[in-house]
Amino acid sequence: MKITFCCTDTKAEPWLQGLAAVLPGAEISVWQPGAPQADYAVVWAPPQQFMDEQSGLKALFNIGAGVDALLKLRLPPQALVVRLDDAGMAVQMAEYVCHAVIRHFREFDGYEADMAAGRWGYRKPRLRSDFPIGVMGLGVLGERVAKALAQFDFPINGWSRSPKAIAGVRAFTGAEQFNDFLSASRVLVNLLPLTPDTANVMNQDTLGRLQPGAYVINVARGAHLVEEDLLALIDSGHVAGATLDVFRTEPLPAGHAFWNHPRITITPHTSARTLRDESIAQIARKMAALERGEAVAGIVNPARGY
Repeated sequence: MKITFCCTDTKAEPWLQGLAAVLPGAEISVWQPGAPQADYAVVWAPPQQFMDEQSGLKALFNIGAGVDALLKLRLPPQALVVRLDDAGMAVQMAEYVCHAVIRHFREFDGYEADMAAGRWGYRKPRLRSDFPIGVMGLGVLGERVAKALAQFDFPINGWSRSPKAIAGVRAFTGAEQFNDFLSASRVLVNLLPLTPDTANVMNQDTLGRLQPGAYVINVARGAHLVEEDLLALIDSGHVAGATLDVFRTEPLPAGHAFWNHPRITITPHTSARTLRDESIAQIARKMAALERGEAVAGIVNPARGY
């Protein structure tokens, strides 16, 4: 088994050592232009030249959850695209989203401002029933987030393209129920894959359908959000604020309106990071299964985009 590694902005040596430890019979190397053909590739943001040269690949293993950048390339037609199912990201995402929701619901941002100003004061407790949370996207990460939020007794709505049944989650399915999902939610958490159908999905119209005093949490892709529309809705008072981990341009440019906005919390695309050891173990299991002719989870449908 020949494996090539082509991951932009990723230190290769720990990955090579980890893969060699769990796949002792494999030939593993970092891709260089003109390198021999490999059977499998471990990739993150590879160049088109890599795809053109490695035309015989059986499968590409993407080391992040999102495959939108990879699917923009011309891929070897026979190669499977395999994404990580979880690899430690789901629990991180649940931590991040629960923190953002609770910080907003309990008004901890207001207490932080009070403490910085030397003010000692209380805020009236708010009712969880007044803060139904809509989780948009119920894949591996979305399901874990929805289940985690349900533990805090918030009403939880979930929207997905295909039917999903999750204990404690009110399910909405497909385009025909999307507006009902939005109007039933006050907090919106975006965990959708980025596809042509979901680009700009959070806009003036959709965010405007959320309940008054809405709160927006985006941990998927920056291209899901029309930034100007969010700012306008915050200025109008319909949206109370937002926690944003992903942006159209990353790093976020200096001078961007989000940097110093008093109602927007930003983090540098860190809500769920790839955990190397868990990812290596998962990739190795799937490579071995494919070699045995077995089916594996996480195969991407390029036509669907995830």
